[in-house]
Amino acid sequence: MSEAKPRIRVRGLTKIFGDKAGAALPLLAAGQNRAEVQKQTGAVIGLHDVSFDVGEGEILVVMGLSGSGKSTCLRCINRLIEPTSGTVFVDDTDVTALDERALMEFRRTRFGMVFQQFALFPHRTILRNVEYGLEVQGVAAEARRERALAAIETVGLKGWDQHYPSQLSGGMQQRAGLARALALNPDVLLMDEAFSALDPLIRRDMQQELVALQKRLKKTIVFVSHDLDEAIALGGRIVLMKDGRVVQEGTAADFLANPADDYVRRFVEHIDVLGVVTAGDAMRAPAAVKPWQSTAAEALASLVQTGEPVMTVVCHEGRFQGTVDADTLRRAGETELRLLLSDREACVPTSATLNETVAKLAGGRGEIAVIDAERLLRGVIANADLVAALARRRADTAH
Repeated sequence: MSEAKPRIRVRGLTKIFGDKAGAALPLLAAGQNRAEVQKQTGAVIGLHDVSFDVGEGEILVVMGLSGSGKSTCLRCINRLIEPTSGTVFVDDTDVTALDERALMEFRRTRFGMVFQQFALFPHRTILRNVEYGLEVQGVAAEARRERALAAIETVGLKGWDQHYPSQLSGGMQQRAGLARALALNPDVLLMDEAFSALDPLIRRDMQQELVALQKRLKKTIVFVSHDLDEAIALGGRIVLMKDGRVVQEGTAADFLANPADDYVRRFVEHIDVLGVVTAGDAMRAPAAVKPWQSTAAEALASLVQTGEPVMTVVCHEGRFQGTVDADTLRRAGETELRLLLSDREACVPTSATLNETVAKLAGGRGEIAVIDAERLLRGVIANADLVAALARRRADTAH
């Protein structure tokens, strides 16, 4: 996450269900666990001392098994469930300090909520369902129709606005629910198991579409899920919960490399490593790099010295331009490298998974560049580097 101020800051969030919250708090502070507190007081610990940040434009996945507290945490963020203690800041607003009227206004203008069950009104068309939040806000009919139709088009339901929910598939209904949230143009989307009621294929499609939407719209999203594969598909950071507490926070690759405890280790032991570890994780410093005005003779001498299969070529600003193989260099003499590029697309972004990297390597000449969003060269990766990365992960897991 960037160094910019987080969009959401959750600090010390605690929720105790029951009449004995006051008696339960000091027991928690003394280090007693959920079961011990419940036995002594009858109170149920939903959350205890949960803290995390969410950056602007980030998808943060809060996950855990049933009863871990993940949905309670989400609903405490917008106070659909009142926290017992702790704070939630959205930008500079302390949501936990808002009175009822201010909270209602804040929810209407700053939060969008998408639930597991589609929660569409069966007697309203899709257009009127998507308009509903705008209608509650008092937006004029023509303006709300325009915004609702734009949201419907954004989620890929153009032409379905006059249909009723019963006429749409489950995936289409969930798109309509997402459109209803987007029509309000909220800063923050809260999504509670939003895709778990969908068939697996439709679910994967919706995950991909959410990631694509987020890249375009730059919404800040807190997404609750019990499915690790879904968390990986959505990318970014994961907050893993157990018994109302945060067990570990980080990327899936962080969980693989440095699991906090046996619970985390068991949670991630079946992950497809090739789908989690990135080119940025596995890359190494390039040994054979030349600026594009260098000659073929200079580049060939460098290849012979380093033993690399190809020469990586960059411009004077360090941006990747392509690769040149040894056979081409041998025939080119004093020709400048910029005129000899064999493969201009022999590269992957730092965020590419090893699965994506393998596919790129399979069609190349044994080594490819790893670049950032500006095409600046960050490293290189070859088949041997993939094997080494997998070996390291297996060693970490065994350890």
